[in-house]
Amino acid sequence: MVMLVPALGLVIGLAIGLLVNVHLSINDASYLSVAILAALDTVFGGIKAVLSHKFDPTTFLTGFFSNTLLAAVLAFIGSLLGVDLALAAVVAFGVRIFTNLGAIRHILLERAKLASHGD
Repeated sequence: MVMLVPALGLVIGLAIGLLVNVHLSINDASYLSVAILAALDTVFGGIKAVLSHKFDPTTFLTGFFSNTLLAAVLAFIGSLLGVDLALAAVVAFGVRIFTNLGAIRHILLERAKLASHGD
């Protein structure tokens, strides 16, 4: 069951996001987009941890909320200072997301390779 926590959270979050009708200003949308990227980074990191047998629910949940909040706050502070920190966050989280996806893909391919040799 613990293995399903990151994926289940992603599915529930997507369902809630699609069902709830929220209107945001352009300024608020940039903070939300950075927060979503931070949350996705944490989810993909959690999936990688599950596949690596290193998942800890407490670490996942605290990381999810603290990373998401910190990303939004930094984007807000950047806008107050006139610096586009949201763009820097998009690049940083984008790199991390693709790195985690690459690691997940390698783990799954290795497992598939081992399973096919076991037949």
